[in-house]
Amino acid sequence: MKSHTTSVKVRYAETDQMGVVHHANYAVYLELARIEWLEAIGISYKKMEEEGIMLPVYGMQFSFLKPALFDDILTVKTMLRKVPRASIVFDYEIYNQNQELLTKAETTLVFVDMSTNRPTRCPEYVLEKLNVYLSNN
Repeated sequence: MKSHTTSVKVRYAETDQMGVVHHANYAVYLELARIEWLEAIGISYKKMEEEGIMLPVYGMQFSFLKPALFDDILTVKTMLRKVPRASIVFDYEIYNQNQELLTKAETTLVFVDMSTNRPTRCPEYVLEKLNVYLSNN
């Protein structure tokens, strides 16, 4: 599936005493990239929640190949694995400014109806935006 890239500059507060990004920050990087990916295809996460659908993370997996360091400019490449149903799966690759692959990751999120707090199908308007995006790219 098509990809989207997001840039993130590593801040000092995200690193340990050795200047290496602490692993907990990667979840934040993926969230930022995922929200930008949705925005790039015309979907507002905030509007989705206002309409009663949330996307909690069900699963997250990382492979840390090389460390990200303080002041690195990271590029997070976000890819949709397949057209969503009740869940949506993203794959990610994180590169530094030297185009070195640092991290591979995946997340699975579940569409949840906020009124029932139960899983639900992907909203039709999301599928429509995805179809337009995929057919144009």
